[in-house]
Amino acid sequence: MPRFNISLLSMLLLSLSICQTAIAEVKTLRVNDKNDPSGPYAVAMIKLALDHMDTKYNLEVGNEDLTQARVNEEVKTGKLDLIWTTTDRETEEALEPIRIPLFKGLLGCRIFIINKKNQAKFDQVNTLDDLKKLTFGQGKTWADGKILEANGLKVIKTYKYENLFYMVDGDRFDAFPRGVHEPFGEIEMRPNLNLAVEKSILLIYKMDLYLYTRKENRKLAKELEAGFNKAIADGSFDKLFYSSPQVKDIMEKANMKNRKVFYLENPTLHKDTPLDRKELWADPKDF
Repeated sequence: MPRFNISLLSMLLLSLSICQTAIAEVKTLRVNDKNDPSGPYAVAMIKLALDHMDTKYNLEVGNEDLTQARVNEEVKTGKLDLIWTTTDRETEEALEPIRIPLFKGLLGCRIFIINKKNQAKFDQVNTLDDLKKLTFGQGKTWADGKILEANGLKVIKTYKYENLFYMVDGDRFDAFPRGVHEPFGEIEMRPNLNLAVEKSILLIYKMDLYLYTRKENRKLAKELEAGFNKAIADGSFDKLFYSSPQVKDIMEKANMKNRKVFYLENPTLHKDTPLDRKELWADPKDF
């Protein structure tokens, strides 16, 4: 074979090898999004971080109906690569957190889903002692339940997120506290239930939504954190945050400025929570 053709063939083979290696290096990240009002936003935030990272990943979004406890376990065993759930010391010690609050702290600003007929009961609440006479529904494994209990509130728990809407509709408890961005869409999706957003009360405690991966995946956690920090620096993080339907709902419907505010302590907060990074936390007064 002529020397020129051999050289050309060698170059082609080398190019093919480089392309194959590049393709092989694009890893897949597996997440699961089912029956979670924050899911589409969390997925959009993951994509934003990936767009700002040097390492390239494909994102694969599953749709299995899993409890929060099961999803956490799937990450521990490596069946899933990422989950999003609340900031909580116990979770942060079991899994590797990416300590960027996806909702800028608004998840810790809580308003209630109630049975429509019960608004008058909440109009009479003026003190924390008044709140302690009511009952609140929560997921069995959620950090929020521990926070409410630590502040002396009565909590009724269930494993299934969907059950909570039927339980408040059926007066099994008085209120289902939700992040201020959550209840409007949730109620809209369940027109058959006699539900409403309570009009007068706002709970505030320091908490939000993090991404988590397994402890052995610290490299991915650092890459995602770096991607988020680039997105925060160039303004695209805030752009996605303020353009999200949930945050628009807060501005249009939550009426946070005119509610009676009760500040609660959060004993589940991890010591490494980045409270000193003011750019990561929104001011509830702005909403």
